[in-house]
Amino acid sequence: MKKLTIFTPTYNRAYCLHVCYESLKSQTNKEFVWLIIDDGSCDNTEDLVKNWKRDGEIEIRYIKQMNQGMHGAHNTAYKHIDTELNVCIDSDDYMPEDAVEKILLFWGKYGNDQVSGMIGLDAFNNGEVIGEKMPENINKSTLFDLYNKYGVTGDKKLVYRSELTKKYPYPIFENEKYVGLAYKYHKLDEEYPMLLLNEVLCIVEYLPDGSSLNMLRQYRVNPKGFAFYRKELMKLSFGSRNFKFRQAIHYVSSSLISKNKRFIKESPLKIVTVFATPFGLLLYFLIMSKTKA
Repeated sequence: MKKLTIFTPTYNRAYCLHVCYESLKSQTNKEFVWLIIDDGSCDNTEDLVKNWKRDGEIEIRYIKQMNQGMHGAHNTAYKHIDTELNVCIDSDDYMPEDAVEKILLFWGKYGNDQVSGMIGLDAFNNGEVIGEKMPENINKSTLFDLYNKYGVTGDKKLVYRSELTKKYPYPIFENEKYVGLAYKYHKLDEEYPMLLLNEVLCIVEYLPDGSSLNMLRQYRVNPKGFAFYRKELMKLSFGSRNFKFRQAIHYVSSSLISKNKRFIKESPLKIVTVFATPFGLLLYFLIMSKTKA
């Protein structure tokens, strides 16, 4: 049985998905499954995938669902993954030809049930690592500590043990399409650290229609999802006072956007939320003014 699932959530990305496919065809180790979660595309994604499956170059599984947003596509992927490991490669990204080989060799050498997976590097297509490499003097860390204790910056590629990612499903809110994916990652941080692999596993392309470039609008149209996310971060067993105060500010602004008058009563840190309310009100006005159109 194959050890790794590479899953790709996609929505109307037929124009660029072939780049990811070509990179997976070129892998030096093809002991993986490519699971495509089509989140309600209305372009020719399905026809493309049918042709690729007929080619038989790699094992492809395809699931189409009603549009639920990125977190909903992740929920579906985790339900259907049956390999030991999984990694998400977005529809506008691709993998270096030796990425799968590096993942499987590294896990075969160091993987165990006392870690939740491994963290690798993302890079731009010119080879420049996004943010910083990870410290050479440590071999494991939680994702939270990597950023907040060791000061590492930039997106990283996460490879998880699949039995763990089936836990903590993302909630689906009516008429909303976004919940922060890091909710699950931080919950898993409370259980195990991750191994650190200072190798590039993914080449990233930030496209204009990508969610990372539309965050203020996401705040406005998905306030319940963001309020949930910030509330969960306030509950974490780790994190400084400043970290939790920042979450409270965002929780307040999202609660105001969703017109939730019970936000203080529903907060896990009520006193912190009271003090954060004036700043949350300012953030609320900023979001509403910047997203008028």
